[in-house]
Amino acid sequence: MTEISEKKIDGNTLNGLSLAFIGDAVYEILVREHLLEHGSLQVGKLHKMAVEYVRASYQANVFDFLEPIVTEEEHTILHRGRNASATHIPKGANAIEYRKATGVESLFGWLYLEGKNERITELFKMILDRSKEEANV
Repeated sequence: MTEISEKKIDGNTLNGLSLAFIGDAVYEILVREHLLEHGSLQVGKLHKMAVEYVRASYQANVFDFLEPIVTEEEHTILHRGRNASATHIPKGANAIEYRKATGVESLFGWLYLEGKNERITELFKMILDRSKEEANV
């Protein structure tokens, strides 16, 4: 079994859907850790709260938020994911939302594979801060 710190996959060689495959897991872990910081809740409640952060419509809004603030290289990855051809769009999401969500997941996957953990943390904190601001509006 490969240790987490031994990443040997070059994120620059992967297509958007492959980056999204790993990025989905990275993003989900960030969400789950964030929710656990609020203390122990029933698993059903935690799951319901997590779904709010990982659903395509939420991530599509994250895409729109991130697009103007990411670096040029990150912007390229965000768009590589968005432009990837997905064969299946889950119910509850439209094609545009799903493609943007794939872009967000691709970015997080690429950052993870490139070992840019500080940047992952920075972007995720910005996403959470924005969500808190919107909730207070």
